Amino acid sequence: MPFENLIDPSLIAQTGNLEFLAKQVVEGFIIGIHKSPFHGFSVEFAEHRLYNQGESTKNIDWKVFARSDKMFVKKYEEETNLRCHIVMDVSSSMFFPEGKDSLQRKILSKIQFSCVAAAALMELLKKQRDAFALHLFSKEIELNTQVRSTNQHYRLLISHLEKLLNEDKSSSQKTTSATDAIHIIAESIHRRSLVIIFSDMLDDAIGNDLRMEKLFSSLQHLRYNKHEVILFHVVDRKREVEFEFENRPYQFVDLETGEKIKLQPSELKKNYTERMYKLEKELKLRCGQNRIDLIEADINKGFQQILSPYLLKRSRLM
Repeated sequence: MPFENLIDPSLIAQTGNLEFLAKQVVEGFIIGIHKSPFHGFSVEFAEHRLYNQGESTKNIDWKVFARSDKMFVKKYEEETNLRCHIVMDVSSSMFFPEGKDSLQRKILSKIQFSCVAAAALMELLKKQRDAFALHLFSKEIELNTQVRSTNQHYRLLISHLEKLLNEDKSSSQKTTSATDAIHIIAESIHRRSLVIIFSDMLDDAIGNDLRMEKLFSSLQHLRYNKHEVILFHVVDRKREVEFEFENRPYQFVDLETGEKIKLQPSELKKNYTERMYKLEKELKLRCGQNRIDLIEADINKGFQQILSPYLLKRSRLM
């Protein structure tokens, strides 16, 4: 699977195996690395580190040296280089686009995309002997796990993500309270870590300056505690930002409140897109001010947009 390709939503229903999909994404990405200018990364990074002149040679992997003409030192299970907390918004708006629209356009919903992306990141973290945790939130914290680096822990977190993939969104309408959730998560992380957030940022902060201020105060809380932060703004850019719909009547439904409205897209497009561009501009400005890496994660694109920024951030931290 080339790393630029998307996963067909029907594949998730067919396999039901998130661990398999994550491995396919990572393997395709690594193959892409070796075929691109991004070749500075190597599959060897997972279990080796570069030899530093002057240290003992007893742990040098001579087989790797014979293949690459570079000296790498073998790393062991207890060597945990990074602690990573993956934080995911699981409110109802993340289940867009739903059913028929998702299948027809052959794209994952935002929650499906985030689950596969998070699983792929955990696959990389596991290979790199790094420790990781998973946190899920909507209007409250739904899951808060410990930070560990074992295979058993990895499979436990994969099982939590698989439950999300199979969740019946129609059974509940879950609103978002990112501000409260991020404050709670910030308080629960006691050692300096990399915090990766997946969210569409579609909560009640939109259009409300005071609530937006509070939302970014929670992100500042993470930065104040010396954590590095990557915010993946998960979005269906064609629908949610560019508002690309056929010029015919639609019934639009707020997935978090159930509120419905019937209208022609052309009646709303100008005002809607202006507000979304304003939100994007505000997010970029605030994240820049707080030294938070803001990455647009467009579900119409592949997973390179997730894995490349993560590896670049990790290389800077290490």
